[in-house]
Amino acid sequence: MQRREGRVSAGLLLLLYQISQVGLQNIPSVTLAVLALNVFLFLSPVRPLHEVCISVEEGFYRGNWQRLLLSPVHHADDWHLYFNMVSMLWKGMMLEKRLKSRWFAYIIVVFSLLTGVVYMVLELLLVKILDDPLYEKSCAVGFSGVLFALKVLNNHYSPGRVNNVLGFPIPSKYACWVELVAIHLISPG
Repeated sequence: MQRREGRVSAGLLLLLYQISQVGLQNIPSVTLAVLALNVFLFLSPVRPLHEVCISVEEGFYRGNWQRLLLSPVHHADDWHLYFNMVSMLWKGMMLEKRLKSRWFAYIIVVFSLLTGVVYMVLELLLVKILDDPLYEKSCAVGFSGVLFALKVLNNHYSPGRVNNVLGFPIPSKYACWVELVAIHLISPG
């Protein structure tokens, strides 16, 4: 997990273009703050990725609990940042307007912490079930877990909708799960 710090790149420029197309005035305050924080930490990371990523070994065994806060807002590369933040832009615009800024900010903080905890629990289960200690060392960064949780929440508020996943119509209550499997099959890791 190495990347160049402070480097403006294609993914970052494309993200800034997407934001300009929406217009800063049209982006709710918490959503904009989350975007700004993630871009800022991409350009000026708190620490190198291997020191902020969350894993069973670092979080659970060594008690590096600050990684629960740092891992969601650091990204492996500019495309990782781009895809996560464009997703955040659209989900944030929908949900923040519905839930109001204060409640949405609370949800973002809770989801950010809980996704790291869930990640470690799942990795611990894999260690026990598969008897493979490599899962204890598997380290993750990025906002994807929070985005997945926001998608589930958004689907809850939009019952009966049908999403198109890889060309197949899927009821929205199942779409996030189908997308998760599809992403894993298309881009493992």
